[in-house]
Amino acid sequence: MAGIYIHIPFCRHKCSYCDFVSFPDKIDMAEAYMACLYKELKIRGDQLKDYTFDTVYFGGGTPSYIPPKFILGAMNQIKKCFNLAKKVEVTLELNPGTIGESKVETYKRAGINRFSIGLQTAIDEQLEDLGRIHNVRDYVYATNLLKGENFSTDVMIGLKEQTKEDVAKTIELAHRCGSKHISVYALTPEDGTPIYSDYLNGELPDEDEVAEMYDFAKNLLEEKGYCRYEVSNFAVPGYEGKHNLNYWQRGEYIGVGISASSFIKGKRFTNTFDLDEYMKCIISGHEAVITCEKVDLPTAKFEFIMLGLRTKYGVSLKAYEEKFGVSIVKDFEKALRESVDYLNLEGDILTIKEEYLYVQNSVLMPFMEDAQRMQVAEE
Repeated sequence: MAGIYIHIPFCRHKCSYCDFVSFPDKIDMAEAYMACLYKELKIRGDQLKDYTFDTVYFGGGTPSYIPPKFILGAMNQIKKCFNLAKKVEVTLELNPGTIGESKVETYKRAGINRFSIGLQTAIDEQLEDLGRIHNVRDYVYATNLLKGENFSTDVMIGLKEQTKEDVAKTIELAHRCGSKHISVYALTPEDGTPIYSDYLNGELPDEDEVAEMYDFAKNLLEEKGYCRYEVSNFAVPGYEGKHNLNYWQRGEYIGVGISASSFIKGKRFTNTFDLDEYMKCIISGHEAVITCEKVDLPTAKFEFIMLGLRTKYGVSLKAYEEKFGVSIVKDFEKALRESVDYLNLEGDILTIKEEYLYVQNSVLMPFMEDAQRMQVAEE
């Protein structure tokens, strides 16, 4: 499986927690930027004629903020330049404060068949504190426009003064409005964002409180028929997000647009984070890549394990041996021994025990250390 990621860096207002590459004051550059993006799609399509892509994902920024004709244009270019699977999943991120009936009609015409809605919380005061431009009424309006469509809802935990009752209200709203997929993300206060000062001042819930909130959300979602298939993602069976699953299965993907990252043919590379530089590169017929590295074998082995253990599907011991020509036990004997109390082995499948999935970073640390030892041995 392979995916295409399209980065739309424009938004109406930058949220207080956002450290993504996005510009709330440059919408006047959208047309020129999209023209460059169409050109980059052509460059990448020519390079990847031997690939069939199963997913397309428009992220941002706020893709639903720009005129919908640009999304339609991007999809027309993708269909022209890439080989797409017959049942390709095409996802568009949207903010409920930027949506309308005519936009939805254009998106459907473009071939968008999955929507990812950034609700975050059903408490208007918390939305305002986060710098979101929408309120709960806007979310309900957006879901009414998307009635019968496949859409996901993002929920955020660990907010200032957030309670379990607030989380329940948010999940219940998303469920009632027809969301078949709900993602639960813990707020990460990044240095340089406005909300980081709240973190420094001790105004945000601590790790234990957030973990309790996560367990509460998980149990409530499972009661409502959503199955956890990855640490942060819950879905009605059959509505799992294919694009993100591709990441977790260490599938390949090509990223197009400013700051977009790719993993193709054993290499990882990332486009420039500078808007002017990106456009100058593409206009002059050059790639806008600023970093590129070939993934070494120990890193590939660790990624295979780390990504698989994030999901309910786990890691197949047989698949590992077929891919790398050596058993996982031989490569990660020390890590497996140290983590034995946190892991399950059923048949061929190694998984993290249900109760430890949220703290999987701690469980994975010994595997990272073993991979680092492999790297040193290879040198």
